[in-house]
Amino acid sequence: MSSRLSSTLIELQAAAERITEQHIAPRAREVDENCLWPAHSMQALAQEGLLGLHVPESLGGLGQGLLALSVLTETIGKACPSSALCFGMHCVGTAVIAAKATGYQRERYLKPIARGEHITTLALSESGTGAHFYLPETRLSQDGSDFIVNGTKQFITNGGHADSYVVSTVAPGDESELGDFSCLVVDKDTPGLEWLEPWKGFGMRGNSSRGLRFSDVRVPQAHLLGEQGDQVWYAFEVVAPYFLMAMAGTYLGVAQSALEAASAHLRNRRHSYFEESLARVGTLQNRFGEMWVTVEKTRGLLREAAIRADLGEPDALPMILASKAEAGETAVTIANEAMTICGGQAYRENSRIAQMLRDARASHVMLPTTDLLRSWTGRALLGLPLL
Repeated sequence: MSSRLSSTLIELQAAAERITEQHIAPRAREVDENCLWPAHSMQALAQEGLLGLHVPESLGGLGQGLLALSVLTETIGKACPSSALCFGMHCVGTAVIAAKATGYQRERYLKPIARGEHITTLALSESGTGAHFYLPETRLSQDGSDFIVNGTKQFITNGGHADSYVVSTVAPGDESELGDFSCLVVDKDTPGLEWLEPWKGFGMRGNSSRGLRFSDVRVPQAHLLGEQGDQVWYAFEVVAPYFLMAMAGTYLGVAQSALEAASAHLRNRRHSYFEESLARVGTLQNRFGEMWVTVEKTRGLLREAAIRADLGEPDALPMILASKAEAGETAVTIANEAMTICGGQAYRENSRIAQMLRDARASHVMLPTTDLLRSWTGRALLGLPLL
């Protein structure tokens, strides 16, 4: 697969590998055990310039697309899925801001992001609408030259740590149609923001996925992304592709890590009675071979989907939709198989493979859910509207 990567992307991948080995992997267990937001990971990525992955080169960024996002989140996700998720959500937020950025927004957000001085993220999910992230209930009203925001968002990755939040709201007015919502960027120190309880999840325990309540939050109109009510375009042209590819890369990283753990166990574990390594057991060879094929097939889908999307090919949409669902399924399957192959060692409390399985399982509930993505994929392939 590396032969299909540009020389620039190969260099970025190498930089991510170096950062992961030196800064991210050594503290991965601490992140999981203590539900620790990985500030050290984000700082190391910032110092390397990777926070500007989706900032245009003219603004000091790297100007990369979906393929780069999938490759880097996979690289980080092999060692620390929470760090990959935090980085990925920052990248998605950056891409959404960059899609229709005004001159003011380029100066206020994109240039600082490119310099590694600003972290952003999405604030889309709500408890009332669940996986249907494109149907917000958070209200937006207009008061002179400002907007007033009221509502509550849930499961905000990087919650309480990011410098800005891309927030979706119902478009102002009584004539809004399904999917007509507005996105705006809200700075972390804006009065009226109230963070809810800290996040302590079953998996992905370091992503600080917190709730945020907006109580008459006043936001300048200059922070609106695009035009009022036009953000259904953002939802399926920017938010969904970048979010799905960030998540797919992260979960593929989990699957690859589980595959490598199973390989190491089979090579190094010796059966005292037969005096040979487990790698020589035929049934385990067969099982491991199937695991490898599953991971490679999933990686092939992700890379092909990203390449086609970066080229603007219209048939990329169903592949993008399927990528996150397939990567999640693969991560759960491979982590579960690794748990079986590694036996009692894997069943130790908070073992590395147990963490992989916990992290992988989050893929099915993170919006859009696997079931919803399967439905959208079928609709896209049949020429039907997604909504």
